Amino acid sequence: MNKREIKAYVHRNRIGDVVGALSAAGFSNLSVVDVQGLLQALDKKEQQYSVEIGQKVITEVKLELVCEDESRTAEAVSLIREHGKTGQPEAGWIYVTEIRESFEIGN
Repeated sequence: MNKREIKAYVHRNRIGDVVGALSAAGFSNLSVVDVQGLLQALDKKEQQYSVEIGQKVITEVKLELVCEDESRTAEAVSLIREHGKTGQPEAGWIYVTEIRESFEIGN
């Protein structure tokens, strides 16, 4: 099987709808992590200045998900795109990579 990993960076206020849609479609084992990013802020309250980066940033959410095949990958990408929209031309990014190997952590 050709497993694929999806990493999506979306606005924090959209992650609930994205995760809800993925869960309703049967996707599980999602990881959701707050990260600092350079997406365009929806409003000034969303931005803060990062001394480490030297720029204004927002708290974005990185979603990680593993799909078992191409059709499920396409479905997940479609759901993320549909439910991650903010009304801005650039509301986030989705990256898909092929997993060469994976190992279960046992007892």
